[in-house]
Amino acid sequence: MLLRRPARAARVSLVTVPLLVAALACAPVEETAEDTSGDAAAADECTPDQLETQTPGTLTVGTDSPAFEPWFVDNDPTNGEGYESAVAYAVAEELGFAEDEVEWVTVGFNSSYASGPKTFDFDINQISITPAREEAVDFSDGYYQASQAVVALEGSAGAEAASLDDLTDLRLGAQTGTTSLTAIRDIIQPSTEPLVFDDTNAAKQALQNDQVDAILADLPTAFYISAVEIPGSTIVGQFQPETGEQEEFGMLFEKGSSLVPCVDQALATLTEDGTLADLEQQWLSDSVSVPTLP
Repeated sequence: MLLRRPARAARVSLVTVPLLVAALACAPVEETAEDTSGDAAAADECTPDQLETQTPGTLTVGTDSPAFEPWFVDNDPTNGEGYESAVAYAVAEELGFAEDEVEWVTVGFNSSYASGPKTFDFDINQISITPAREEAVDFSDGYYQASQAVVALEGSAGAEAASLDDLTDLRLGAQTGTTSLTAIRDIIQPSTEPLVFDDTNAAKQALQNDQVDAILADLPTAFYISAVEIPGSTIVGQFQPETGEQEEFGMLFEKGSSLVPCVDQALATLTEDGTLADLEQQWLSDSVSVPTLP
């Protein structure tokens, strides 16, 4: 049984019924929603038979492999478990796709935001929306507000850090192509060049091998690393990159994709009815009470 069902059922009972009552009392109006680029999607344009998907009648979703918790569970995006898997299926349902009409393809993180044709309709893989990436691809509205977190082994120099300044003389590392690596270079600005890893598994191994004093990752991933994957590690703290804007994860599309307004419309509905908040509470609720690094 997929765990997204309770949230969907609650939305139908608490939100859809009042909306139907209101619709019967008013003259018909066309339902539209605005995307980040200002384009509008009419409701009747956001159905499987109208959407220009890679395969007609199928929604093809990309993500990396392995697919890490808490974003996915058991490295199986198809089970609907984990925050991003659940969000992808919730969006698919809003667009009118049944579970068996959703196909998953493997897409490397670094290749996902490269310019050019895509093999997916959208990719969901903790991809932060950044101006540089938006030059090559399109993004949906954000579905998760991210912060960066620092993980170190208990009793190590990294675990003693109480501020970002305390991190500058430490050996730091992060996955290549991530905003975590950008945060090290642009915000912490360590005295030694950070180590760059192909994926978080390599970064975790380096931490355990004392090749680095601390690694950076988004907060939910850091929480899972500390709580499950590396016994004896701790989350030193979290911080928001000083960009002036909240860092957000967005679904990634081929540049110019006509699907973006409809997905934005689906996300707006899932935000309004509380589904996204419920899924975040269900899969990411442990990522709380982590101190902020000044």
